[in-house]
Amino acid sequence: MEEVTLVAEVRRGTGKSVARKVRREGKVPAIVYGLGTDATPVSVPGRELQHILHGPGGVNTLINLDMTGTSELVLVRQIQRHPVRQNLVHVDLIRVSRDVAIAAEVPIHLIGEPEGVRDGGLLEQLIFTLSVEAKPADIPQNIQIDVSALTIGDHLSVAAHVLPPGVTSTQEPEEQVAHVSQPRGLALPEEEEAAAAAAAEAEAEEGAEPGEASAEGGASGGE
Repeated sequence: MEEVTLVAEVRRGTGKSVARKVRREGKVPAIVYGLGTDATPVSVPGRELQHILHGPGGVNTLINLDMTGTSELVLVRQIQRHPVRQNLVHVDLIRVSRDVAIAAEVPIHLIGEPEGVRDGGLLEQLIFTLSVEAKPADIPQNIQIDVSALTIGDHLSVAAHVLPPGVTSTQEPEEQVAHVSQPRGLALPEEEEAAAAAAAEAEAEEGAEPGEASAEGGASGGE
């Protein structure tokens, strides 16, 4: 997992007026909590935090929070954005220990083109993040799942994917990650074969009826 350093300033006051002043300075109000210690209000550079959140690790990026000579290892856990402008309004930073597993949500990326899609099926991704537990440094940036072998009607469950060492999933193993569905009106090869066989059988039966009647009539005349 990627690890970065972010400089923070301890806020001496709280409240809306203090938060507005912090934002006018291009910073984001934040609160640091966890590991049984008191919560600490801080402010962090908005541009640098945005860069971290849009980086490869996203919210699971390990941050060494430098607070005037002291450093704490944290993760971003709650983000508040302006409902219209979408700029950062407030963030929660949780303290973590390198040796203690924590819960995290990891993005799921599907890779490969399913065989069923080439046959006309539709790939549907049902969940987009995976709930996992791992030590902070072991949290993967994303989970890549190969779907190229899926045919129409196939699905992949959470249990079908092997996670990296030290990472365990907390989701139900049977939960479906993705499946390839059959569009309405699309006949599968086996369905086409069955329909063709049924049509051929019906045609053969229709063609045999006159001959069978003639043979029966000829036998009657002979008697």
